[in-house]
Amino acid sequence: MRTHQADDELMTQVARLVNEFDPPPPGLVERTQFAVAIEDIDDVELEVARWADSHQLAGVRGGLPGTITFFVGDLTVMVNVTRTGERQRIDGWLVPAGAHGVEVRVAEHGSSTTTADEGGRFVLTEVPRGTTQLLVRMNAEQSRTVVTPTVDL
Repeated sequence: MRTHQADDELMTQVARLVNEFDPPPPGLVERTQFAVAIEDIDDVELEVARWADSHQLAGVRGGLPGTITFFVGDLTVMVNVTRTGERQRIDGWLVPAGAHGVEVRVAEHGSSTTTADEGGRFVLTEVPRGTTQLLVRMNAEQSRTVVTPTVDL
């Protein structure tokens, strides 16, 4: 019985030290809830994109990543982010090209939407900075939605 009590005390001390010296980042719970709270997708197929090169973004918090590429299946989403004061401009390209709907969600700021042109290009200006996620609603022929991981812009 003493061994279990000693183990419990040791684990309590380890937990205290972890919380003191390596606590979770501020806002982690809120960012996680934002990433999974996507409305109006119950009736479509949802696919989660991945970063083309996640090492490039590892450890980046609030730093300007410039160009980011995401992919899933046959779709590639490339975005270039340009800061404009407290806002940002997002220029994007979709491959394969087409007039697909694009939504940029920013935590605590809502969404901005546009439609890519036939060449797959889209632009959103005056997008607030913060935890950001893109949704690409493929045209009616494909009826699927692609969502990117969140990134702090």
